[in-house]
Amino acid sequence: MSDPEEPAVERQDDGLDLAKAITRATAKSTPAARNRPRKKDRPARGRVTGAHPDDRDPQLLDSTLGRLVADHGWELDLRVHGVFGRWAELVGDEVAAHCTPESFADGRLVVRTDSTAWATQLRLLAPTVVRRLNEELGHGTVTVIDVLGPHLPTWKKGPRSVRDGRGPRDTYG
Repeated sequence: MSDPEEPAVERQDDGLDLAKAITRATAKSTPAARNRPRKKDRPARGRVTGAHPDDRDPQLLDSTLGRLVADHGWELDLRVHGVFGRWAELVGDEVAAHCTPESFADGRLVVRTDSTAWATQLRLLAPTVVRRLNEELGHGTVTVIDVLGPHLPTWKKGPRSVRDGRGPRDTYG
C-alpha cells in the first residue's frame, strides 16, 4: 500500500500511450463513441431490403420520362406539340396543305392560312376542328381557333406612303 504522506510520482506518457490516444481519436473508439448505437442496431425506416423492388432498382425509360413530365407539368405542352406534329392527320391533307398551326395558349389556337379563301373556309370548319382537337387533347383544351390570313406586304413604308392612308386602291374610277 502506498503511504498518503508519500509524494505522488508523476507519470509521463511514453510513445505507446500517445499512439493509443491517437488511435482512439481517429478510430472513434472513445468510450462515448462506443456507447452510441450502431447502424445495424437501428431499425430500418421504411427501407426494404432483399429482392423487393424499390427506387434504387433500374427503371424503364418510359416510367422515368413519365415521372419527369408529370413533375414539371409538361403534359399539355407535349400533347399540343404532338398535335402540331400530326396536324395533317388530324385535319386532313387538303386543309393541312393550306393551313398551319402557329401557337397555342390559354385554349386559343392560332392557325395561319396561305390565302384569304382558305381563311374563310377554315373559319367555317372551326367547330369541327375544335371538336377533333379536343378528342385528342382532352375536353375543353381548345376553346377558340383564331384564323389568320396570309402574310401580305405592308403599304405603311416607302417614299410614297401617306400616314393614315388606306393603301393601294382602284383610283382610276
